[in-house]
Amino acid sequence: MSSTSRESTADAHRWKLLLPHRERLRRLVRRRLANPQDVEDCVQETILRAASFAALDEERVGPFLTSTALRLCVDHYRTAERQQRLRQRIAVIENPLCPEEIACERDLGLWMLDQARRLRGRERQVMLARAEGMSIAQAADQLCISVKAAESAFTRGRARLRAIHDRAMSEPAPGRVVDGQPGPATLARARPTAVPGAQVTPRLGEERAA
Repeated sequence: MSSTSRESTADAHRWKLLLPHRERLRRLVRRRLANPQDVEDCVQETILRAASFAALDEERVGPFLTSTALRLCVDHYRTAERQQRLRQRIAVIENPLCPEEIACERDLGLWMLDQARRLRGRERQVMLARAEGMSIAQAADQLCISVKAAESAFTRGRARLRAIHDRAMSEPAPGRVVDGQPGPATLARARPTAVPGAQVTPRLGEERAA
């Protein structure tokens, strides 16, 4: 028998092992993927991978197909998530902030930074360290405290700033003062026009532009 004939016989034998699992794989994948076409694509890819796997153990064909199908389902959702994030980024790029929005964002960032300076103790120290671009571990090292303590202070400080921000943004009328300073909504309404070329908002956790 020639080598070509032997290969054809081996291929036929392998397909005979794999094809009876097709319906079981469909039921398995259908419980995880909603789109019928995605189900068929996943099942076909699973069988093709098994068919082309040189070291396939014929006594463990079922478990091999099951694990392969489950990994492909996970890959499907990961790919979908990446595509969703990409679409969101494209949407942001296609709809850039106008000059007025950039100016308001910059004012809000400066206001939030000022509120961070008004915090007390470790919360203030950690939040300002993060505003300068340090990681939690770097802030802990600089302040000679544990990483856990720095994380706790950061969580508390961020919660306080969020509460201050939410309270200020809900102010009903221009001119309201929050914690002794004009709120961000007041700052936004007080600016009649934007400054062309304004900087993007400096945010906590990013280094402030010089």
